Amino acid sequence: MLYAIHARLIIQIKKGLKKLKNLPRKTNRKILATGAIFSFLLILFLISVFFPARKILIKLAGFEPQKEAQNVEPKKVRPVFSQPFEAKGIYITSFTAGDKKRMSELTALIKKTELNAIIIDIKDWGGQIVFKTENPELNRPGTFDIRISDIGGLLERLHDENIYAIARVAVFQDNSLAVKRPDLALKSKKTGKIWRDFKKIAWLDPASLEVQDYNIALAIEAARLGFDEVNFDYIRFPSDGAMADAIYPFWDGKTPKHEVMKNFFQRASFELKPLKIIISADFFGLTTWRDDDMNIGQRLIDAAGYFDYISPMVYPSHYPAGFQNFKNPAAHPYEIIFESLMKGQSKLTEFASSNHVSAALLRPWLQDFDLGAVYDDKMVRLEKKAVYDAKSFGWILWNASNKYTVDALDSE
Repeated sequence: MLYAIHARLIIQIKKGLKKLKNLPRKTNRKILATGAIFSFLLILFLISVFFPARKILIKLAGFEPQKEAQNVEPKKVRPVFSQPFEAKGIYITSFTAGDKKRMSELTALIKKTELNAIIIDIKDWGGQIVFKTENPELNRPGTFDIRISDIGGLLERLHDENIYAIARVAVFQDNSLAVKRPDLALKSKKTGKIWRDFKKIAWLDPASLEVQDYNIALAIEAARLGFDEVNFDYIRFPSDGAMADAIYPFWDGKTPKHEVMKNFFQRASFELKPLKIIISADFFGLTTWRDDDMNIGQRLIDAAGYFDYISPMVYPSHYPAGFQNFKNPAAHPYEIIFESLMKGQSKLTEFASSNHVSAALLRPWLQDFDLGAVYDDKMVRLEKKAVYDAKSFGWILWNASNKYTVDALDSE
């Protein structure tokens, strides 16, 4: 039908052009211009009438052409949180999330203390996706380990308790997909087999668009499920291992690593922002001090315009001996964290001012484990005080066993 209408339009335009030949040239041009504009608007109107589901996707400068963002409706309407939301959270593994008894205990802890958020692995460093999904982009044999049998029910219970739910995705460190798709993984020059870091963990090539899309699809799935936020971790190149032995199947070895990562940040933001879900990025703690990418591709300024929160891992135990003249940085949590956050905030403020845009907010990871020093309630409270004094926006405690120092938390 649209074709028939369009054909009749062409016939009428041709007849009109014959009549225009007898008019003065100046008048002719004005009429042609007016007619062209009218025809263009009419065609747009007809398209909107007969093809209402079609959308026009405009490519923004600085972005690669992308498929249109999916129209994702969460299974349950997310609660409304003030912006910026000052999360005070704890990390839990997918195993903990799938254990009803442990979840009941942790939910009770959150309810009786200042805690208001929880971050859950939906794909950890091993690469397994931990819940069932029918998404064909994610449904790959060997990349699933169903540890959370009813993730929808879990999110519903968390939201019923007004707990902010964050989905954590380990991106480029991924044993499972590397084994199933070795063409996407780093290889060893010596053996031709999958390259592994000092912990014997495999890595995917960060420059692979397929790898990037795979992780973005998982983030979109998290939005559909009803998570309030998606957190990206391991968004970097490997930091240890026999680096000279690694072969990248996609990275050309010339493009700066931070540009590769910035491209992923752009692409993830472009796909996820329309879904109205908060996104955050985990960075090495030293990125708040350094301007280079430390050979792993991480610079605060490259992420500042694409994420809502940047979460530097300012664990005092992870800074080298002698850092800031501290023989043992782990013994000085306040000083290390306060100065780190102030340095980071300065970089973000400068970025926002120079580019006339808003920048991501800092929300650090804090240490709640013994390494370099005993981290009792006093030490964790010193970490929290550093965050407040630096005027950062919330914090998340890390303990790999999910056992947290209750006395370090204020009552509700």
